Amino acid sequence: MPEEKNIGANGAAKKDCCESGCTHCCSKKPHIAVMIVGLVLITAIVITAILRDRIVNQQFKNVTVTGQGKIAYTPDIAIVTLGVQIDKVAKPEDALNQLNAKVANIIKEVKATGVNPEDIQTQNYSLYPQYDYKDNISSVSGYNANEQLVIKVNGYDKDPNRLSQVIAAASKAGANQVNNLSFDASNMNDLKQQARLAAIADAKAKSSALAATAGVRLGDITGWYENLIGPTPYMTADYGKGGMGAGAASAPQIPSGDREVIIEIGVTYNIK
Repeated sequence: MPEEKNIGANGAAKKDCCESGCTHCCSKKPHIAVMIVGLVLITAIVITAILRDRIVNQQFKNVTVTGQGKIAYTPDIAIVTLGVQIDKVAKPEDALNQLNAKVANIIKEVKATGVNPEDIQTQNYSLYPQYDYKDNISSVSGYNANEQLVIKVNGYDKDPNRLSQVIAAASKAGANQVNNLSFDASNMNDLKQQARLAAIADAKAKSSALAATAGVRLGDITGWYENLIGPTPYMTADYGKGGMGAGAASAPQIPSGDREVIIEIGVTYNIK
């Protein structure tokens, strides 16, 4: 079969575009080659970066050891929350008047025991209707009022009886609730810091023993967390609308005893 030739319109054989010196079609081939070389280089760079990250930035294994610090102290501050509850008064203004009169009398008597005015604060003050239900119909039968006083008694470590005297005086003046009683220390921040340091020392001692037993070496400390365990509130009580009773007018016995600040700290180490 005769060889086919690319014949032009004038009967002459057509030359290949590159042979004819056509710069348009011949320039496409170098462009493709450059693109291929670029893709190869980019792939090589990505692979190198991945390998470098795996070799240089190795993820160390780590372990967390928890230590505990305990610091004993004797409270020098007592904090008591006393309340007055007024129930089922016909008019809201009468309920508030009764409440305000009792609270004013309580504050007066508490100050007489030696409590400073700035150590008496109002925590809650409320007025709300009392509903009775009859034949599935609710109706307002009166109004209730309540106020809470937070009283701080300083120097409790030197005179523990002061707290009992404050509660007895408030009860006699009309307080019928004791909602919270706690003990504190004026240097609590210092005590917490001592407990933190003791907890870290305990964690370091444990980590050395555990690492030796496990046959590993510990690296740098990468972080830690803190958990405050104590102290906690002492008691919660509610004596209701009947008051704290005639016996409450005498000083109640409220031993506090020594307390502890307890802090746990977890220390995280790298394992080499």
